Amino acid sequence: MKKINLKKIFNKKRVLVTGHTGFKGSWLSLILNYFGATILGVSDSVPTNPSHFKIYKNLKKFKSKKVDISNKDKIKKIIFDYKPDFIFHLAAQALVKKSYLNPVKTWRSNTFGTLNILDALRDYKKKVVVVLITSDKVYENIEKKTGYKETDLLGGKDPYSASKTAAEIVIRSYMDSFLLKKNNLSTVIARAGNVVGGGDWSENRLIPDCVKAWSKNKKVIIRNPNSTRPWQHVLEAIMGYIILAANLKQNKNLNGEAFNFGPNTKKNYKVIECVRKMKKYWPSINWKVKKTQTFFESSLLKLNSNKALKILKWKCVLNFEETIKMTTIWYRNFYQKNKKKISINQIEEYIKIYNKRSKIKI
Repeated sequence: MKKINLKKIFNKKRVLVTGHTGFKGSWLSLILNYFGATILGVSDSVPTNPSHFKIYKNLKKFKSKKVDISNKDKIKKIIFDYKPDFIFHLAAQALVKKSYLNPVKTWRSNTFGTLNILDALRDYKKKVVVVLITSDKVYENIEKKTGYKETDLLGGKDPYSASKTAAEIVIRSYMDSFLLKKNNLSTVIARAGNVVGGGDWSENRLIPDCVKAWSKNKKVIIRNPNSTRPWQHVLEAIMGYIILAANLKQNKNLNGEAFNFGPNTKKNYKVIECVRKMKKYWPSINWKVKKTQTFFESSLLKLNSNKALKILKWKCVLNFEETIKMTTIWYRNFYQKNKKKISINQIEEYIKIYNKRSKIKI
């Protein structure tokens, strides 16, 4: 069995995380901090209230700067002043519906924000590992049941998907033109599938909509009960990013590659199945179905993550039941005012499961 000592790799390392106040960014920052890293987070705001970030923002070795990713000069100054050993770029406008309401802001954040990171790295001299997180929605969606591979055609109909695809084109251009020639830089792209987990309060997402209603003893409206998703716990994707960074640190041959991180299950579960499963762990909840759709939304989106399995030995280790259980229990703990240790407890629980089920020990 392959071993990779993440505490040794990240302990006392300087890590820059853009978008650290968001759902995935806050979990990534927390687990990197757990592995001993010193974190500097960059974000223009805390996107939701409540917020997973706010629970843990006072951790030791964890600092924040309020900066808009689209401010080129400020982003460059932060990178040059902080001198990170690792950069994880997650900052983005991450919601499809919001991209329709404000497409310019979406493009400015997702495409030009990424461009600003890349352009700063052109002049950066220190050794650094850079993981650029985009989205599963960068693929031209033809409802492919076998899942999209890293070599499949990119595309995007809605402003969010298109802005992320454009970011990938910018990344590839900068890699080929500038970054791959620099011996101090190691840069990769990470694309994750649909993620769920505690601490997400984004608008117009199934589980956040559910828990916001249920916390007030209200019924939630289920919009598309038969839509399917390859449900994935946030810690699965985050662990993929971290393992990718650790491998890139040790293997320069991965420089310039892209990796998918999605569930390996052959079965996609419906929205209504997810809600029914949540009721098992939160018995008092209820819902009603009201089919409506006011903007384009894919009914099927699945990634093929065989490359990550083959090269990184990464895979999802939680089944659907465990994913929904961990998510539901997190929110129940939060609304019962028992929230301080729940994320750390779940990180430790997840690492134990990962070491038991994966081909790699961390």
